[in-house]
Amino acid sequence: MKLFKLLFCTVALIGNIHWAHATIASDTEKLLNWAENTFPSIFSSRRATQSIEPWLFRHYPESNIYVGVNKSDNRVYAMGGPWGSSPAVIDTLSNLIGYINSTGGSSTIAACDTTDTLAGISYSQSGNVVTVTTNGACATVTDLSKTNLCKLPEQTTASGISILGSNNVTSSSIEGISTSIPGLPNPFQAIVDASANVKHCTINAPAEAANLVVNSDLCLDITAPLNSTLGSLPVTGIVVTPPVKYYTRGTFTNQTVTDCFATDATTITDAFTGEVWVNQDGSFVKVGG
Repeated sequence: MKLFKLLFCTVALIGNIHWAHATIASDTEKLLNWAENTFPSIFSSRRATQSIEPWLFRHYPESNIYVGVNKSDNRVYAMGGPWGSSPAVIDTLSNLIGYINSTGGSSTIAACDTTDTLAGISYSQSGNVVTVTTNGACATVTDLSKTNLCKLPEQTTASGISILGSNNVTSSSIEGISTSIPGLPNPFQAIVDASANVKHCTINAPAEAANLVVNSDLCLDITAPLNSTLGSLPVTGIVVTPPVKYYTRGTFTNQTVTDCFATDATTITDAFTGEVWVNQDGSFVKVGG
């Protein structure tokens, strides 16, 4: 049972989901997210990154400002507003990324708390769509409590906004665990399948999360935490062939609701007070009293 609970918690944490290999595209997303977070008076709205060779850029129609990267020379340019009617060179992309990294500048997604994200998982945002990916590689999980992907950040004020998040996993599988008993289904895959499509409701959510869509395409190497548990348990009929990898792809969608307690959510969290409720047979029971 302990092992099954461990796998269940893994999937549940993933459902709530620095670059391993930086690219021009990923660094451009990091830079433009940082610019929107740092200079909201200039970049006053969330915009999607557009691509017209050799440019990666965002356009802010309210001020008619363009800002982006020329992939031919890896320089950052801006045009419109204080920069005038011709593209003006700001700096090289590498210099600006170095500045952001050295100063701890915010290049995060406003609606996602990525504080404990795993190395190897990258984030980008286009409009209200966030993409979370391991870029075809596998991120190594050493602590199952740190598989946060796009957890809503704690709020300092009560926003009065309630959102219901629905997780639609289009594919998931576990590699490296099998059964040695003919005809016995893989219990771990059954847990993954049963836990994949869950709903979570948040009270006092940030406004940025109201219509957020999170697309994920991930590979997580969960060998280390499984080994620490399997080593202390007799598991008859289960064959582990490291590395153990969990693959998942899906979409997490938020929608505004009037009352979280009137939904079919599995859990409810108040982002302001920190209170948590769990759905038990159709009734929400507060965790911790």
